[in-house]
Amino acid sequence: MKFIWPQWLWLAAILPVLIALYVWMLRRRQKRALRYASLAIVNEALGKASRLRRHIPPALMLLSLGALIVATARPTATVTLPSEHETIILAMDVSGSMRATDVQPTRIEAAQAAAKSFIHDAPANTRIGIVAFAGTASVVQPATLSREDLDAAIDRFELQRATAVGSGILVSLKMLFPDIEYNLNSYNPRGDPRRGPAIGEAKTDAVPWKPVEPGTYRAGAIILLTDGQTTTGPDPREAAKMAAERGVRVFTVGVGTTQGEIIGSEGWSMRVRLDEDALKAIAETTHGDYFFAGSGPDLKKVYQDLNSKLVLEKKETEVTALFAALAAFLTLCAVGLSMWWYQRVL
Repeated sequence: MKFIWPQWLWLAAILPVLIALYVWMLRRRQKRALRYASLAIVNEALGKASRLRRHIPPALMLLSLGALIVATARPTATVTLPSEHETIILAMDVSGSMRATDVQPTRIEAAQAAAKSFIHDAPANTRIGIVAFAGTASVVQPATLSREDLDAAIDRFELQRATAVGSGILVSLKMLFPDIEYNLNSYNPRGDPRRGPAIGEAKTDAVPWKPVEPGTYRAGAIILLTDGQTTTGPDPREAAKMAAERGVRVFTVGVGTTQGEIIGSEGWSMRVRLDEDALKAIAETTHGDYFFAGSGPDLKKVYQDLNSKLVLEKKETEVTALFAALAAFLTLCAVGLSMWWYQRVL
């Protein structure tokens, strides 16, 4: 346990003084009782249990004062509480491979249903944004508290050609950090230090920034839902490194099956498989987690697990109110027992 105002703990020095004063008063009372034989006889008649009982209310008051002193110092403790993520970004694959039916009824329909379930299970104060990506990525719904707007955005998905997983991560990251500049046409969006920054990347640091430990950013997170097969755009691994350098966790959800399925259109066909290795690498780089969703029910469970993982976390929290409540409770007990046993307040 830590304290915000530890200097107030010196008040605890009063407690030994009060204990000494109480003992002195008891001894003084005993001396007075010895002067009168009748009072001494009464004390003997009360018995040992009764003599011990009279110390309980003062002891409770002393404990109450101790709890109040601790509360004054504003204690903090590490406790598991609901997370206060301000923003969660859902990055969803809308490429043609999501037409595959190895997840019933189709990958995209199962993903849409599970996304809606996650949205409505999330805490009411959590802002959620949606990014859709295929050959390119775009924000289809800025972060909002409106669950109706999020549902409508998911219903508007239209499948497109190609898959740029890296672009999906970068656009999601920019929603959390609007000051980030990068080049979506560059294979390495982080730039090559030997050749200078990538095209479109800021050449001067108007705001000094240093990389942080992966997974340490607690104001937001990214959930990436895709079959993981990148066919164009920035390298997803480099995009994941950019997220990791800002402490943002990327939770990846693999949709589909590893054996895949053959899909075709307008005279062409191809087998689309789930690229688990790529998604595991992204999650590992950012200190997130990878989840496999091979079927519709599995996918829904994945979102339930993600919701639980994002909602609960350990935080350093002020617990002053608990000690103040304890002090009030002990005071009420002391007064109540004193009134019950002796018909007086202490």
